[in-house]
Amino acid sequence: MGRLPFDPGKMSHSTAAQSKSSTGADAADAPITVSALAGLIDSALRQRVPAPVRVLGEISGYTDRTHWYFDLKDASSVVGCVMFASMAKRCRFKPTRGQQVVARGRVEFYSPQGRTTLIVDKLEPVGAGALDLAFKELCDDLRALGWFDPALKQQLPTFPRRIAVVTSKTGAALQDVLNTIEQRCPAVEVLLIDVPVQGTLAGAHIASALQKLDAQRERLCLDAILLTRGGGSIEDLWAFNERIVAEAIYKLSVPIVAAIGHETDTTIAELVADERCATPTQAAMRLTPDVEAINEQLTTLTKRLGRSLEHRIQSAIARVNAAATRPVLAQPDWILTRARERQDFAQTRLVAITLDRIGHKSRRIDQLWRRLEQHRPQTVFEKRRVRLNTASTRLALLMNQRTALQRQALSQLIPALETEASRRVVQMVHDLGSTKRELEAVGPMAVLKRGYSCTMDAKGHLIRSPEQVKPGAVIVTRLADGGIESVVKSGRSEDIQKQKSQKKGDSGPGKSSDGKDSEPLQLDLFDKKG
Repeated sequence: MGRLPFDPGKMSHSTAAQSKSSTGADAADAPITVSALAGLIDSALRQRVPAPVRVLGEISGYTDRTHWYFDLKDASSVVGCVMFASMAKRCRFKPTRGQQVVARGRVEFYSPQGRTTLIVDKLEPVGAGALDLAFKELCDDLRALGWFDPALKQQLPTFPRRIAVVTSKTGAALQDVLNTIEQRCPAVEVLLIDVPVQGTLAGAHIASALQKLDAQRERLCLDAILLTRGGGSIEDLWAFNERIVAEAIYKLSVPIVAAIGHETDTTIAELVADERCATPTQAAMRLTPDVEAINEQLTTLTKRLGRSLEHRIQSAIARVNAAATRPVLAQPDWILTRARERQDFAQTRLVAITLDRIGHKSRRIDQLWRRLEQHRPQTVFEKRRVRLNTASTRLALLMNQRTALQRQALSQLIPALETEASRRVVQMVHDLGSTKRELEAVGPMAVLKRGYSCTMDAKGHLIRSPEQVKPGAVIVTRLADGGIESVVKSGRSEDIQKQKSQKKGDSGPGKSSDGKDSEPLQLDLFDKKG
């Protein structure tokens, strides 16, 4: 909340006071210290402002930093408030910005900061009841955590041996539970856990009792827990709507049934429990089996078992009678005779098989002996020595024959080889001379010897057109027996054409001044043959 706008009208009282004081005695009192002024302000607040005071306003600037800090405002004023953690824990709802509330507390002046603050010890919403709002908010939180999820509910035991009843021993709900269990199944033991079920500390006692029961479930042989109490107002049942009780129920490893108040009452403990019942009597009926129903079931099972046993006995008697008519039981000697016959046959067969096996093994040994004689090292070595000698003799004979044949063939080939080599040398000399003459006839030197020349630039590139040279460039003219270096004075094609045209008037086309054919100025030696 920002600072309120300045209102000059509100300054009239202070201005009048100042004027009165100024018109009073000019000899004002001596100045006081800031601490003294703060003490006067604090004393005035304590004397003039009632404690406690109830203030109606709108929540603004709410922050939760262990303690609750917020402002209460209306259309024209703002008051800073703080609610300490010990009081905030007792508040049944969490304030939100813009919510209309009634704050109860005392006004204090904090001199170190010069701040006046309302110390709130109780906060109530305007409109919906505080308990209804707190119930809704806690339901939303626990539903978001999944504590109401049916998939997490534990299965109740079918035949419990011992049940712990958590309730007040003076309540009517306990008697309803005990009477119901006694009527339905007296064999179920009841363990009473006496806790307060109403009041400020009831929730903590209930949660502690549930935690201790869960920790000692093995020693106490607990199969289930019944949390219950009778009807009442929402304030009377509020202990079962506290978060500490819901958390203790959620963490139980023993199945729990909750039946709080009347059928129209709904508490958070019932929503978190594994099963909710409308009344304590209904919870006791849900946890304990019905003796009469069990007896009827046992009677039915007994009859079915008797009929089944009678049927099994009759079947066994029929099987015995059928077996007694068989030869095995009617003539026991027949069994012995058949056994002796099977024994004699088996003995005869065993002897025949043994003799046959011995004969087969003997023949096998003879075969192996003969193979061993054939493969003795002395015999094998002797055979291989004979084969080696025979092979050596044949190899020497074949080598001598092959050497003689090769010598004879070589003596016949040498004269022919010499004749062919001489002929090839003469032919190659003749071909070389012909090639040389052809090269000399078509080579550039033959052309140069006939009086022609070729012109190149300083880099050795052949000049084919006057446009390739510029005045002042050095050119080399190649002749048959040497070369001439020249400097170009003019290389334009127009000048040459003018010179030719002047000469044509006297000598005619294609003729020089002396009547001879004119020679071309340039000749590509490699384009034509001589």
